[in-house]
Amino acid sequence: MATTIRAATAADVKQILAFIRALAVYERAPAGAVTATEEGLLRDGFGAQPFYECLLAEQDGGPAGFALFFFNYSTWRGQPGVYLEDLFVPPELRGRGIGKALLKRVAAVAVARGCRRLQWEVLDWNTPAIDFYRAMGAEFLDEWRNVRLEGEALERLAGMAGPAEIETVREAR
Repeated sequence: MATTIRAATAADVKQILAFIRALAVYERAPAGAVTATEEGLLRDGFGAQPFYECLLAEQDGGPAGFALFFFNYSTWRGQPGVYLEDLFVPPELRGRGIGKALLKRVAAVAVARGCRRLQWEVLDWNTPAIDFYRAMGAEFLDEWRNVRLEGEALERLAGMAGPAEIETVREAR
């Protein structure tokens, strides 16, 4: 069984979305939690200013997993890093080295681009993934808490900034 890892292309958006939906099911997300669309994934990953990159794993010519990541920046280190948003291999294909091959390729991309950190999250109940990441040498940062603003809360906070403040940020770019 030959496994290949390749950069996703615009033609892969349908498969990327299928993997995202399968990951949501595996992670016990409520029905309707995935609101991503093919159009959005195409725009945001393959448009003029991509917000993410994606690698696809194939085994014997068929889809076998994906890794979706983007770049971040560590102010303390003064260096760029990679944030791994999703790494997924369908349960029936696990144990064949596909996840390890994807993670190794993301790490290689990070190092090749001068990044000194690869970071991601894992659900606390996902012991197979936790064990897998430990075996890869990952460090767990249990003292850190994930924090998120989205939807109405994000809109409300953004609305507290006046139009002049928003324009100042745009002009600085």
